[in-house]
Amino acid sequence: MNISVVIPLLNEHDSLEELQDWIVAVLQSNHLSYEILFIDDGSSDDSWEIIQKLHAKNSAVRGLKFSKNFGKSQALHAGFEQTKGDVVITMDADLQDSPDEIPALYEMITNQGHDIVSGWKKKRYDSFFAKNLPSKLFNWAARRLSGLTLHDFNCGLKAYKSEVVKTIEVYGEMHRYIPVLAVNAGFTNIVEKVVIHQARKYGKTKFGMERFINGFLDLITIWFISKFGRRPMHFFGFLGVIMFIIGLGFATYLGIDKLFLNPSGRLIANRPEFFIALTTMVIGTQFFVAGFLGEIILQSRQNKGRYHISDTTDS
Repeated sequence: MNISVVIPLLNEHDSLEELQDWIVAVLQSNHLSYEILFIDDGSSDDSWEIIQKLHAKNSAVRGLKFSKNFGKSQALHAGFEQTKGDVVITMDADLQDSPDEIPALYEMITNQGHDIVSGWKKKRYDSFFAKNLPSKLFNWAARRLSGLTLHDFNCGLKAYKSEVVKTIEVYGEMHRYIPVLAVNAGFTNIVEKVVIHQARKYGKTKFGMERFINGFLDLITIWFISKFGRRPMHFFGFLGVIMFIIGLGFATYLGIDKLFLNPSGRLIANRPEFFIALTTMVIGTQFFVAGFLGEIILQSRQNKGRYHISDTTDS
């Protein structure tokens, strides 16, 4: 199979049939074998009934339904596990992503050898203050922290080599950072392509302040995992040593002062330096323990981790 199209959705019943017809027309006209996977992320409308009808008419259309809304990342992860195509295309269900882009994305993966082709909606038809401005700020911060020079991390229209989606694990709300997860797994051939962005035809955007804040929190998480995910002791151990040294310094000062410099002075327990020493030494010890636990967990997952490894037999 040439292409698997994975489409996560939530309450998009108005657009599903039109989107399916558009995708099928594009793929058939380009003589590409395909499957279309609709991932219903707990819709409360009749999206699932429409998906079932589409499947009855076209066996290449498949659907997965979550019992409740788990999020886009979980929907994509479930879809990735089911894909059979050599190239996996992800797109949103709201018709703002154009299926006409699929053949070019497919060619960039198969003929040019890229691991990921990420869409860039250079010209957008969203509200400037409600979505465009937050997206620009978010993408700027994502470039700074991740080191990837992509203009549009949040674009749903992307193409992946099949082994990429079978290797990475998308969780939480990390769907925005799949290219970063791919780099961490060893897939570094990532490029960007300007794609058409269309005005929303049905429904309303699900982008809000909560998603904007969560996006930045996830960005901090992915930065930490990228930098210290394979060596947690380097982070927690360093902080633990610094804090412990500070506490030990205060404790040493208090001991010398009480024993030799000012024996008749206040009790050590009545001095603020005592609480500084106690607190920093306890926190330093906790950081150290966190680092050790991180290393133990990492070691236990070594044999279960997902890595991209080339084998000479592949050629």
